[in-house]
This record gives sequence, structure tokens and C-alpha cells, in this order.
Amino acid sequence: MLSKDDIERAAQRLEAAERSKEQIRMFSLEYPGMSIEDAYAVQRAWIALKLAGGRRIKGHKIGLTSKAMQNAVGIREPDYGALLDDMFYADGAEVPADRFITIRIEAEIAFVLKDRLTGPECTIFDVLNATDYCTPALEILDTRIKRTDPTGATRKIVDTISDNAANAALVVGGRPFRPNDVDMRWVSALVYRNGQLEETGVAAGVLNHPANGVAWLANKLHPHGVALEPGQVILSGSFIRPIDGKKGDTFHADYGPYGTVSCHFA
Repeated sequence: MLSKDDIERAAQRLEAAERSKEQIRMFSLEYPGMSIEDAYAVQRAWIALKLAGGRRIKGHKIGLTSKAMQNAVGIREPDYGALLDDMFYADGAEVPADRFITIRIEAEIAFVLKDRLTGPECTIFDVLNATDYCTPALEILDTRIKRTDPTGATRKIVDTISDNAANAALVVGGRPFRPNDVDMRWVSALVYRNGQLEETGVAAGVLNHPANGVAWLANKLHPHGVALEPGQVILSGSFIRPIDGKKGDTFHADYGPYGTVSCHFA
């Protein structure tokens, strides 16, 4: 296990990388025995630094929800990170590209809660009952840790988790809908970059139902004394592959009857 000092140093390096826009070496190379528990400890320490600086937690994100992505990084369950108050953008926003080191976009469904959700036995039905509404969303991913090392080594799951599950921001938009009004497994998205169709996906790709991801998160956070609180936004996981972006790009996701969500990187 990493020592308390190791965890604090790692968190400070992530914060410095985000501020300087200079990626750091993979923790998996520096700490070959690093565990998933160590990685979440680093993530919590980094978020604690941000909270001490005046940020507020407004929700959570779930990642690596598809079997293909889990197999690619050698895990059997998703990961999660925190959503902070300065990460949120409205539909159609101009997002400053220089805020990020790298830009990647994913299409998701955001759950906005009206009731508290907690484990250890949270179910999909609890999630549906506790949700005020759902809406399409775009997650903006970034990587404060290098994705590829000069040695040829690639990021491991402990790197991604430490790096707040690669989250950087989100765009919330579309037409809000009640979770029980639709079969959410069949909600789909067409995602365009600069008018060109790049990716398509169906929400069943997220653990067969996006609400399953929210239930998983409530149960996963329970041992740490954390619950999902009313008013929080939960990004339930992407059902497309990440799309690379850069300054000048416009992204537009069409969710059919559930509206659209878009942003421009200025």
C-alpha cells in the first residue's frame, strides 16, 4: 500500500499538472504495486485539495461501464470520480479549450436526484424512484497523467482512477425526461464533430441500463460513508467510444426525442 505521504504527494502532483497543463508520469510505473484502493485514496486526496480551495461537489461520474472497455483495462467493474461545481457547462456553451491538456468527448445520460441514495443494497428500482429527471449530457475527459510513456507502457486502471476517472467537465442539455416514462435502455445518440457523424450508441451499453450504474455507485461509496445526495448530478457512463477534440471543434449529440446537447471549444 502507498504511504500517506505518497498519497498526498501524488494528489499534489495531479493538481500541479492540471494547473501547468504538463502531464506527469504514470503512477503505475512509479509505484508498481499500486492497488485500486491506493488509486481511490489518491483521488480522494486530490478532491480534498480542491474542496479546501473552495470547490464544491455537485455530483459524481461513473466510467468504464462497457464490457469492451473493462476488458481493455483488465477490470471487472466500472470506476468513479467526483463532479465539482466549476466543471458544469450549459447546452450550447463555448468551452475554453485551454482549460484542458487533451480533449475527449463521451455521450451519456445524466441523472438528477430528488432523494438520497445510499448502499449497501441500492437497486435499480431505488435509483428510478429517487431520480427527479434525466437528461442527455456530454462528458469532457482530460488526462493529467500521460496515456503513453516513452518506454511504450500505457496507462493502467490505477492511473485513470487516481486522475479522477479522467473527468474534467460536462455539458448538460437536451430535453429532461422522467426515468419511468421511457425504456432507457433504448435511448440512443448520434454524436457529430464539426458536422461529421463520429459515433453512435445505445444506452443499454451501460450495464444493460444506465440506472444500474447509479445503483452500483451508491453501493460502492457506502463503505466510505458517502451517499448520493438530493440535487446531485450523476453521469451514468458513456455508451460511445471517446472522440478526440481540439480548439475550434464543435460537438453535437442528437438523442432523437430526448433532445440534443452541444458545445464549442473556443
